[in-house]
Formats: sequence, structure tokens, C-alpha cells
Amino acid sequence: MASTSAEIIAFLLTISGWVLVSSTLPTDYWKVSTIDGTVITTATFWANLWKTCVTDSTGVSNCKDFPSMLALDGYIQACRGLMISAVCLGFFGAVFGLVGMKCTKVGGSDQTKAKIACLAGLIFILSGLCSMTSCSLYANRITSEFFDPSFVAQKYELGAALFIGWAGASLCIIGGSIFCFSIAENSNSSRRGYAYNGATSVMSSRTKVHNSVPDKTPPKHFDKNAYV
Repeated sequence: MASTSAEIIAFLLTISGWVLVSSTLPTDYWKVSTIDGTVITTATFWANLWKTCVTDSTGVSNCKDFPSMLALDGYIQACRGLMISAVCLGFFGAVFGLVGMKCTKVGGSDQTKAKIACLAGLIFILSGLCSMTSCSLYANRITSEFFDPSFVAQKYELGAALFIGWAGASLCIIGGSIFCFSIAENSNSSRRGYAYNGATSVMSSRTKVHNSVPDKTPPKHFDKNAYV
């Protein structure tokens, strides 16, 4: 029962993490910067993996898509590939996790379902690592440019999408670890089902056989001279 509850918790954690990771791809604010006036913010610059935009004080946004994928910086291409890989791995992990849970009716025996659940946990851990690496790589580029005194271009700060990606990656890794630990618990419970009563000694078995076989020897008859 405890293993089933742990699998349900792990499935909810991993699905929540996968949803958060997937939501970071269309999120606008991967990095953000503002130009402040005397009273109000005059302009807000922000960018993600697909475009860069500026929003003025009236709320009008002007965006520019990245012109060529081959002309992009290497870290943006790496972040795109890692995030797409994280989303795809999370989808397959959700399918394997649903099949490997004990509360479902598909997947075969308990040992087979435990192996499938462990595979789902490994896939979710890999998905979380991909998302964590992508967000960390993007954040490292932002911080290195921000604290570089020789960098004279527009400096940005960390956007909300990075924190959402880190949170989703953490949930995927935690839920995947619980899925992996479930196979050890299932193997221990299957071993407890067989009890060893010990070997029966030869003398005790012979005694049991001797007692179970009825004595068929005819009774002896004594005449009256035997008592004299």
C-alpha cells in the first residue's frame, strides 16, 4: 500500500514538473531589462529563446524574431535543444509511469510493472537534468554579461521563465527518484512473501511415518499355563 501511495505522489510530482518545463518554452521573459525615467518605466526589454522584444510605457510591444538559426549564439541553440529534449522525454516518461504504476491494469506482473516504473523514473530524471542544464546555461550567460565591466551592450537580468524551469526540473528529478526507489521496495515485499520453515530432520520424519502407519501385527494369545 505504501508503494502505491509513493508511486501516485511521484507521478503527480513528475507531471507537475513536466507541465512547468513545457510552459517555459513559450514564456516571454527569459531575460528582462528596463529603462527607468524620472517617474515611470519608459521601456522594457525582454527576450526568450525565439525572439527579442521591447515594450514602451504605453504597453505597445515591438518584437523581432531571430533571423537565422545558424546565425544564433551557441548557447541559445543549446538551450533550445535541451528544452525540447526535456519536453519529449517528459512525455515518454509520463506514458511509462502510467503503465508501471500498481494502480493501473496494464503492464503485466508486479515485477514487470516495477521495472517499467523504474524506467519512467530514469527518463524523468534525464528530463529534469536537461531542463536544469538549459536554464543554468542561459542564466550563466546573463550573469556573466551583467557583471562584466567591459560589456557595453544592453545588460539583462534573470527572467521568470528561468525560475519556472528550475522548479519544474527539481520536481521531475524528485519524482523520478521516487519511481526508481519503488523497484527496490517491490523486490523486498516479494521476498517477504516466502517463509522458510527449516529442514526437517531424518529422525523426526521417520517418527512421523512410524506413527502414521497403523500396527497390523496380530495380538498374542496366552493360555492359562503362561501365568503359572
